[in-house]
Amino acid sequence: MRLIRSALLGAMIISGTALSSSVIAAPAPTKSTLPAPAAKEKENPLIASVNGEKIYLNDVRQAAANLPPQLQRLPVQTIIGALTNQMISQKAVQIAAERDGLAKKPEVKAMMENAANSALQNAYLSEKVRPMVTDAAIQQAYQKDYEAHKNDIEIHARHILVATEAQAKDAIAQLKKGANFADLAKKLSTDKGTGASGGDLGWFKKTDMLPAFSDAAFKMKPNTVSQTPVKTQYGWHVIKVLGSRKAKVPPLNEVREEIRQQLVREDVQKVVQNAMSQVKIVHYDDKGNAVAPTKAK
Repeated sequence: MRLIRSALLGAMIISGTALSSSVIAAPAPTKSTLPAPAAKEKENPLIASVNGEKIYLNDVRQAAANLPPQLQRLPVQTIIGALTNQMISQKAVQIAAERDGLAKKPEVKAMMENAANSALQNAYLSEKVRPMVTDAAIQQAYQKDYEAHKNDIEIHARHILVATEAQAKDAIAQLKKGANFADLAKKLSTDKGTGASGGDLGWFKKTDMLPAFSDAAFKMKPNTVSQTPVKTQYGWHVIKVLGSRKAKVPPLNEVREEIRQQLVREDVQKVVQNAMSQVKIVHYDDKGNAVAPTKAK
């Protein structure tokens, strides 16, 4: 039990340091395993004090609501004990810091102000974004980004990327003479992401690649190699199509969290842009002169 409690406390301390930067990206707090707060004072007992500063059970409940789901599944008494010890240690450190006058130091005051500002910003974004990421919104995004493409064709291909057309033509000539495509990709390709795997791009839809690349690849039949080099902004490609199939659509439960995270990112941007549109933003040059003071759009 002591080992579990120690590990739990460590995890809470680590997650606590990252809370301010991840409150929007993280899922909404799950229901706490601790008993729900009660209106009556006797059901919200005092459980500790540090120099007279009181810690109540509801304080622990609130902290427990922000724990990751895997920690919330631990025994209630383990959570209460670990969180109580964490709060006691935090208050003790805070009291010691105040006693030493750290709160009056300019650099510490700046850190405290930044932390307060960050907490306020996160609270605002959380309040605005959470109501936007509903089950209906997730379902709508799933239908748009997944179900609507269930009849799309995707192909499995390899490629060799080189700097010049001449190099690409030489690669095609070597392939015609019997060279192994994967081996040649490992030797010649400048694509660091796929070169080591023989140029394997995996399965992809037409919209996943640059238009010039996709237009050429999707016209090819399985087990064929492009007879002329394909030019994109990255260089010259030699393509081998390995197979073709209808796109696989994962069930909603497999991609729900991925969709939710994407909606959160998109909605945060909407809220931020709306906030910026309501303020006057002025940029300054390196001499401190205002540059085109305009209201953000």
